[in-house]
Amino acid sequence: MKDDATSHGDVPQRQPDAGTEGTDDFAFEEQTPRSNPRYDQMFPVLTESEIERVIRFGASCRYAAGEMLYRAGGASPGMFVLLSGMIRYVRRDGLGHRGLLRARVSRGEFTSDIGMLSGKPGLVDAEVTEHVEAVVIPPDRLRALMIAEAELGERIMRALILRRVAAIERGQGAVLVGAPDDAQLLALQNFLRRNGQPHMTLDVQDSEAIALLERLTPVRSDMPLVLCPNGTVLRNPDEAQLASCLGLVPEFDPAHIYDVAVVGAGPAGLAAAVYAASEGLSVAAFDCRAPGGQAGASSRIENYLGFPTGISGQALAGRAFNQAQKFGAHIGIPIEVTALHCDRYPLEIELANAQRIAARTVVIASGAEYRRPAVQGLARFEGRGVYYWATPIEARLCRNEPVLLVGGGNSAGQAIAFLAPQVAHVQVLVRGPDLERSMSRYLIERITSLPNVTIDTGAAMTSLEGDERLERVHYRRSDGLDAHLATHHLFLFIGADPNTGWLRTCGVSLDSKGFVLTGTDVGAVAATRTLPLETSVDGVFAIGDVRSGSTKRVAAAVGEGAAVIAQIHTFLAARAGSAAIR
Repeated sequence: MKDDATSHGDVPQRQPDAGTEGTDDFAFEEQTPRSNPRYDQMFPVLTESEIERVIRFGASCRYAAGEMLYRAGGASPGMFVLLSGMIRYVRRDGLGHRGLLRARVSRGEFTSDIGMLSGKPGLVDAEVTEHVEAVVIPPDRLRALMIAEAELGERIMRALILRRVAAIERGQGAVLVGAPDDAQLLALQNFLRRNGQPHMTLDVQDSEAIALLERLTPVRSDMPLVLCPNGTVLRNPDEAQLASCLGLVPEFDPAHIYDVAVVGAGPAGLAAAVYAASEGLSVAAFDCRAPGGQAGASSRIENYLGFPTGISGQALAGRAFNQAQKFGAHIGIPIEVTALHCDRYPLEIELANAQRIAARTVVIASGAEYRRPAVQGLARFEGRGVYYWATPIEARLCRNEPVLLVGGGNSAGQAIAFLAPQVAHVQVLVRGPDLERSMSRYLIERITSLPNVTIDTGAAMTSLEGDERLERVHYRRSDGLDAHLATHHLFLFIGADPNTGWLRTCGVSLDSKGFVLTGTDVGAVAATRTLPLETSVDGVFAIGDVRSGSTKRVAAAVGEGAAVIAQIHTFLAARAGSAAIR
């Protein structure tokens, strides 16, 4: 954690213009007009019979005109369903900007967005304009409503999701200020984007940013700055500080014993969380960064069953994340798990803050970390020209410029297809003799047909060169000759190493490459392992890319996430039976 990251009360607030802030009327139109094709889905009005059905899930409340149901960046007691009166939604960001989102919210309408499923802070100010009587439904009861009232729950879920999408499109919420190529700013942008958090970014050369910086007088080490909706200023924060300021990190009851603790929220971990929670098991899931794992950074997954036009990894992960929350999984992101303790039962996982969470079973779904080749100068340019994923943020930085991409797997192919239409040229280095062994045929056909893509097989990087940013990449060709490419942008997709360092405290058996052994592969105790996904430690299971012998595909990971819950039911039933006999 960085020192002196926060300060309060020093954000310059924009003064209200005549007829806007500080009055009952705004001098501009609603920012979600009724002409929006998704308006009716975003703001559905419940019928009288539907209102009667939701009342049993909440409690009555009353507010006088001028009061606030909740504020942007602040806690909300739940989703409000209006019975009488009127409220309006006002957008407010860290700069003090205000914008009218909806002027008249009345009977049968409801507040909040998808963050309310897990009790996250509100994104808007909900102001009472006429005396309000409403039913407030807290997060746990909202989840119960969505399950008990499936059709109605689907309408509410769709509205909450669309409101979050609209907030992201508007760029409301946190304001980031920094240089476009600042490594830490890029990291924070990617963190917020992958976690579905609305925000906007100001270039330090922007006139509004300049005025802000004159007020805050930051030194170089303070950059980038982040202004949270609640007025807090973060100076050069890390992801954990930013998450805390935005209220993203949930609290876990240290006295509670979960049925399942899932470490990792990639496709495998999210699938396990969804299936476990939907089948009545209490679930805690953890990830140190964002939902989706490596798959979450994929620009487009086109061979996943049921999505003929493809789907981005972030969209797929976001849907799974919301689904897990709907069924009541308690998901902690970003929270790092540092150790697994299995010297007694229940098992315990230890978090970075030293808190321990008890669980009857643990699912290792921690995936793999991006592999960093042993190339001279690499570490110096990470975040300043070296990237491990290709998202719209990176594409914007290298638009109409030449880029170099290293890798020959499906992730590399997806990145090439995504970048090629936006950059001047993509030079690809592949260590192997061809692509056929490591890349799907549909991707090979696509990228080899692109006119601005050149593929060098049997090639390997040797060094990187540059001053403040990457300027040149040196590599050796298949014929043994040295070559170089002048570029400011290098994308690395050369595989990953298993994320299993946190298992040392437990002694889970690993293979020679560090992947987790399961089932009959666990060696000396293989004869006792009738559950294919169980590790060498009772009650500890492994799924997804971290498991030895797994198929490195999203569909396979999801399948293992479903399968492991069936095996956990078997384990828990056997343990309960043994306890009853004793």
